[in-house]
Amino acid sequence: MTTYADLLFAGGPVHLGNTARSRATAVAVRGERIVGVGHDELRELVGPATEVVELGGRMLVPGFQDAHVHPVGAGVELGQCDLTETVDVEEYRSRIASYAAANPGRPWITGGGWSMESFPGGAPDRAFLDAIVPDRPVYLANRDHHGGLANSRALELAGIDPRTPDPVDGRIERDADGVPTGLLQEGAMHLVAAVVPETTREEKLAGLLRAQGMLHSLGITAWQDALIGINPVISDTSTAYADALDADLLTARVVGALWWSRDRGAEQIEDLLAAREAMTRGGFRATSVKIMQDGIAENHTAAMISPYGSGCGCRDAGDHRGLSFVDPEALKEHVTALDAHGFQVHFHALGDRAVREALDAIEVARDKNGFTDGRHHLAHLQIVHPEDVARFRRLGVTANIQALWAAHEPQMDELTIPFLGPERSAWQYPFGSLLRSGAVLAAGSDWPVSSADPIRGIHVAVNRVEPDTDHPVFYAEERIDLGSALAAYTSGTAYVNHLDDTGTITVGNLADLAVLDRDPFDGPASDIWDTCVEQTFVGGERVFAR
Repeated sequence: MTTYADLLFAGGPVHLGNTARSRATAVAVRGERIVGVGHDELRELVGPATEVVELGGRMLVPGFQDAHVHPVGAGVELGQCDLTETVDVEEYRSRIASYAAANPGRPWITGGGWSMESFPGGAPDRAFLDAIVPDRPVYLANRDHHGGLANSRALELAGIDPRTPDPVDGRIERDADGVPTGLLQEGAMHLVAAVVPETTREEKLAGLLRAQGMLHSLGITAWQDALIGINPVISDTSTAYADALDADLLTARVVGALWWSRDRGAEQIEDLLAAREAMTRGGFRATSVKIMQDGIAENHTAAMISPYGSGCGCRDAGDHRGLSFVDPEALKEHVTALDAHGFQVHFHALGDRAVREALDAIEVARDKNGFTDGRHHLAHLQIVHPEDVARFRRLGVTANIQALWAAHEPQMDELTIPFLGPERSAWQYPFGSLLRSGAVLAAGSDWPVSSADPIRGIHVAVNRVEPDTDHPVFYAEERIDLGSALAAYTSGTAYVNHLDDTGTITVGNLADLAVLDRDPFDGPASDIWDTCVEQTFVGGERVFAR
């Protein structure tokens, strides 16, 4: 007796995502699993209740996964003063004024998404906000969330004045007279964030659901939330997942990266173990630990082996080499202990010194613990010293890339390249070198820092230029092919997330799938970005249809 499929995709093409990069034209699903991969013979599994999705030239791919994203914060910000998707200062002014007028009862104006490239030297000051909203405190994080801008009222409420010292993990920008300008970098953001009214539990859940819907619309079926717990950047998001699970509203598969507090030491491991035990249930697993080892290059907080230059014109960099937020020797001990306890370590490592410090720590863990199945990964990797590229493969460390950043755009050309110099600039985002060395590539967006759209990320990984622009190619030798880029956003991230029965279209795997409106292999690489997602399935259930 034939057991019919619940769902059949037919008429191909189907990109299986396996190591051979082979193709099929039909896929059968029963329950939440794939039960057949082949061609027209699978039509025999069509029964009275089978739903048939005729692809008709549209391509079926494994569901995309995001290896580094902040969906709760992004979703909350979408409901606040949203400055994303523009770099126009007048548009910022208009949006802030409109939001303030529409929300007269809000004690604080919060949100964010402004770009450093919009302001001279990447550094706006409080006067910009004071002129728009003089009577209420305003605090807006920038696009990368490594800096925030406060107006005078917010600085006053936070008690920030010329006598306030810089925190050890951040910087209060000041004018020539030592007066705070309102721009707060890295850990200094917490000085104002600490007095901003707490985002409510209901707002966090609404933000998660808003974000989940958007991520599903981009073909994303699973992700790693890169910041869970009390931290100086965004409010703790763990309650949003708990509430979504309680209400059976979490449709994605999620790994949570628990925040490593850089003002504590090894004593916090017991708390992390307790959090892993308490939070892991249903579709959410708190099995990773996020260690933020440095900042970003644009504000000189990325940890560099050699000093920054002063080419940006913002200030004299002198011998400044950025910040290592965790002492490198202590980092070795902490990573070894986390690895021994079965945690995955998810590093923010952007500068070449931070990358080396993270790799050094993992090497010590390997020496002491042997090779475990932690699947540790380094995210961002803006500057990687060539001597460290091969270490990823040797140490079994995954390169977690944010591909959209590997292109010429104003922030890169005006605030980064001038003070990195030509040699180090050529070490940026070495995707091709890492791939050729044998490293595993996973991919994430860091949304809301940049677009969550995997298709746009894949386009830049392949072309090293932003979609629909005439900018020059950004270090062409570091381009990767379309198949490898797709793998980074599917099987590579599935590997990082320990979701071994996802990421490829294989009999027995979970039916986490996305239907694209075309086969991107059929056209020129310059047109990849024009592809869009039409349907998304998680465990055989449709969670999005355009």
